[in-house]
Amino acid sequence: MITSNQLYQCLKKNGFVFFTGVPDSTFKDWMTFLDQNNGKGLTNIIAANECEAVALAMGYHLATGENGVVYMQNAGLGKTVNPLMSLCDPEVYSVPMLLMIGLRGEPGVKDEPQHKKMGAITLSLLDTMGIPYSFLEQANMEAVINKAAASIKRCKSAYALIIKKGIVKDEGLVVKEKTADQQGLTREDAIKSIVDVLNADAVVVSTTGKASRELFEYRVHKGQQPGDFYTVGGMGCCSSIALGIALQRTDKKVYVFDGDGAVIMQMGSLATVGHYKPKNYYHFIFDNGSYESTGGQPTVSDTLDFEEIARSCGYGHVRTVKNKNELDCLLTDLNQFPCPVLVVIRVNKISRKNLGRPTSTPVENKEKFMKNFVHV
Repeated sequence: MITSNQLYQCLKKNGFVFFTGVPDSTFKDWMTFLDQNNGKGLTNIIAANECEAVALAMGYHLATGENGVVYMQNAGLGKTVNPLMSLCDPEVYSVPMLLMIGLRGEPGVKDEPQHKKMGAITLSLLDTMGIPYSFLEQANMEAVINKAAASIKRCKSAYALIIKKGIVKDEGLVVKEKTADQQGLTREDAIKSIVDVLNADAVVVSTTGKASRELFEYRVHKGQQPGDFYTVGGMGCCSSIALGIALQRTDKKVYVFDGDGAVIMQMGSLATVGHYKPKNYYHFIFDNGSYESTGGQPTVSDTLDFEEIARSCGYGHVRTVKNKNELDCLLTDLNQFPCPVLVVIRVNKISRKNLGRPTSTPVENKEKFMKNFVHV
């Protein structure tokens, strides 16, 4: 086990003090360390998505001549293929940077289904991209980082550190809380309030992470089998999946259960929704100001206005609610608002420790969903 401070000190010796990326649970303590030490000898920018992180590291290099570090889950590696190949590759601008890639879906290790394929192809994908890599372990930390730094300097290109779960870990590290009201509305209670007013034939598409898990468990608790679509991967994509459904099935009301981090990652989708203006589209953003599933690292939702953005993108009605009473009042009038509708629900970061997961496979979920809502 490597502590975050040990890792940082070794990186710092090799000139790495600029960090950017998207949080990953594989090394969530490292993410917390960066957040808590931002501005104290290091710079950490939590990016909207992995493409942006690569571009930020490129800008840092262009402005300073130094090399940045881009952290991500291996799922995000696929997203970075374009900027790494079309901008940073030695045959284009030849921009050096260090990639820290959390390994999910490691072959032979039990993991969630959305990670299996990327886990199986991560190393071969790096080989195809021509990016050298090493596994980071306690025994070889200094040697591997020295090797990476030398390669980056010599080749003026990217080098990847592959990091397995548990390699970087700090005992007793506490996530710094933001200003969220821990006594306020929970996401799970907000989901229950919405589900309780939905018609039996309503279409619900929920985002990856705990929102889908909470929705599933409440459906089970109520003895309902509506066939919601649980987006277990593809962070940021659920609103676009829902748009594709809404435009084809105008006879159904489509409800999106989204998260602030997911919306920020694919914010351009709001413009598409607003442009095509589906008349049956209800978009809920549960905003807790954090990437809760990866350890509670902060998003930038506290400095943006989802309402104003959605209104500018062409949503028919936008609203923010901050407690259960406001939510219940809004739900009473929901059908009167012009679509597409966006509702931002301020929630705290509390979730149950015993929260389960959908018991069906993604394929089973898809087939059930299509049977109930598409092939009618």
